[in-house]
Amino acid sequence: MSGTRFRKVLAAATTVALGVGLLSSLGPQAGLASSHREAPLTAADPQIDNTDVYAFRSPDRPNTVTLVSSWIPFEEPAGGPNFYLWAEHTNYDIKIDNNGDAKPDITYRWIFTTHYANGGNSFLYNNGPVDSLNDPNLLIQQTYDLYRIKAGGGTKLLLNNAPVAPSNVGDASMPAYNSELFDAAVKTFGDAPSKSWVGQSDDPFFLDLRVFDLLYGANLSEVGDDTLAGFNVNTFALQVPISRVTGPNDQIIGVWSTASRPGTRVENGSGGQAFTGGSVQVSRLGNPLVNEVVIPVGLKDYFNSSKPTQDGAAAGLVTDPELPHVINAVYPSISVPDSDNDPSNGIQRDDLVSVFLTGIQGLNQPANVTPSEMLRLNLATPLCDATSSDPNVPDCDPLGVIAGDVQGYPNGRRLSDDVIDISLRVVIGKLLGQNQPTSDTIGDGVNANDVPFLDSFPYVAFPHSGSDPNVHVPGP
Repeated sequence: MSGTRFRKVLAAATTVALGVGLLSSLGPQAGLASSHREAPLTAADPQIDNTDVYAFRSPDRPNTVTLVSSWIPFEEPAGGPNFYLWAEHTNYDIKIDNNGDAKPDITYRWIFTTHYANGGNSFLYNNGPVDSLNDPNLLIQQTYDLYRIKAGGGTKLLLNNAPVAPSNVGDASMPAYNSELFDAAVKTFGDAPSKSWVGQSDDPFFLDLRVFDLLYGANLSEVGDDTLAGFNVNTFALQVPISRVTGPNDQIIGVWSTASRPGTRVENGSGGQAFTGGSVQVSRLGNPLVNEVVIPVGLKDYFNSSKPTQDGAAAGLVTDPELPHVINAVYPSISVPDSDNDPSNGIQRDDLVSVFLTGIQGLNQPANVTPSEMLRLNLATPLCDATSSDPNVPDCDPLGVIAGDVQGYPNGRRLSDDVIDISLRVVIGKLLGQNQPTSDTIGDGVNANDVPFLDSFPYVAFPHSGSDPNVHVPGP
């Protein structure tokens, strides 16, 4: 087998090994999530489908932390006339655990309201050029209230009726979208100040999703294409002082996002709906990756309703995962390694537990941590700087911790972190010191986002325009 083909085969095999290791060590109640249509209920209800969560020290304001959460996967930019709205009657939350007990100590909550001009008597999203967030030509507008909820300490309204940047319909409808709509949606509050932004953005995640076509086409011919290139998502971003989110003991926080809504939704027979009952969690997301190919379909919706405090249970329930059988059937020459923490097989994968459940000791593991699935971020680690001559300042690297850049994934997650390649290399033993020949080279062939991220808040890239006929750029 040629060296190139070997690397591709190993990449496919380790993709499955990643699923095996995580499923075996975490159990079905603690699967990971990068929620691009990963569960039956969220796939049918994209407004509450959380695609990705990011948490990082702000590179241009290092005394602050930036939290980003994206929703509604695969937004086709030209997908009118019903463009992409946030759900009403829904709590969109970013939750923060700052003492390691797997419970939210601080919650930031977004609640949206939709406003229809002229009583909704038009099928159009806009009926002329839109050059401001309150332009009367924008016939459907959304606003949001932002709250800070402290466990045992009450609720504070931070922003009231703040504007949402609309979907980017196209150049004729929104000729100066980036400056007049996207940038204008940044709102400041508090004495630090803090910043909030809500709107449509390019999907920041980059990867090749064709693994679902019998593991890259059953012959490894389907690799190297950013499946999400050209698609948008709805995103909210928040930047607050580090002191607002950390606890009394250290600078480590755990971050995850949820959506919840009233437990009963009733169709009234005339095109309307009524919502009653207490709030029920319907979506949950912390770490990226592998929920789609790890958690059995019958448990995916359960995971979305569960809490991090439940994640330590059921570790011994899954002893014969499905994925090794699939990869060995498609590629019979490959023997997928077992990584189920069984001492008899000589493979101990405590490294996977530390990455996805507890944090890495000495980096982002809280004292007395309760194992639970969330992004863990040590806000005391130094920011990277590729131009610095100081040997104590790490170079910026999209491979994060495994490349010596301790400010990157799995210490939180930056927009530019190549989480696919990082995870593959961790699975084959990078953190265990098992430097196999491919441990520094394997990946999915997609190493950066299709468009550049911004240098300042909200950092996510501008959304793709609905008037661009070449928005979905094919891979090599």
